[in-house]
Amino acid sequence: MTTLQVIPAADRLHWANAWLSSRQSFPATGNYDLFGNAHGVLLVHNDDVVDAGEGLDTHQHQNMEILTWVVDGAVRHRDSGGREGVLTPGTLGRMRAGTGIAHSEGNAASRAEGTALRVIQMWVAPHADGLPPDQTEADFTAALAAGEPVVVASGRAEHAGSGALDIANRYAALHIARPPAGRTVTLPGAPFGHLFVTGGSVTVDGAGTLGEGDALRTTDAGPLTVTADRDAELLYWEMHASFDR
Repeated sequence: MTTLQVIPAADRLHWANAWLSSRQSFPATGNYDLFGNAHGVLLVHNDDVVDAGEGLDTHQHQNMEILTWVVDGAVRHRDSGGREGVLTPGTLGRMRAGTGIAHSEGNAASRAEGTALRVIQMWVAPHADGLPPDQTEADFTAALAAGEPVVVASGRAEHAGSGALDIANRYAALHIARPPAGRTVTLPGAPFGHLFVTGGSVTVDGAGTLGEGDALRTTDAGPLTVTADRDAELLYWEMHASFDR
């Protein structure tokens, strides 16, 4: 049965400390069952604001595909494979934790610069454990300028060679769109979908109006027709599997 469930921004779990404000689509900070709370194969979808000069010290991940999308500011990352870099708006980072990777990440701006970082971090479970750790990134600024949805990360065979970053989950794909006001775009139907509005305002046929920070979870839905009421940015996960409950 088709379901369209709107999650208002105010209803998302909020966790904060002295330098981080994290609004979470799925409970992720603390002792939570990530797999039990997942939608499709999406386990974590955090909208984080990080103060200048702050971030997470070196910590470990294993058997997870971690995607990082910067909305404002810049994020600096370093990992145990000797890779380091800075991600800015329009660039998507993908870290494959695989057999194990240690990394640190934080706001690239110094305290003196005072620029806050807003970043969306998303975790998708891989379809196989024990893969070699890896980190890669790609700038999609030019591709997004047209306003139409762009496949930016995928493990689905149909997206091979599209320019999307590879993720080790054959059932999932991430689409991003920046439709200007008045533009209508279509997002693919799927057994499971997760639409998140990072900015602006849109109207989704059958679900109503969504603003910044609002999310829409879909089950067994056909293509989504989305019209930008104001210039908007959308993140949409198309998923063709879920975890056994």
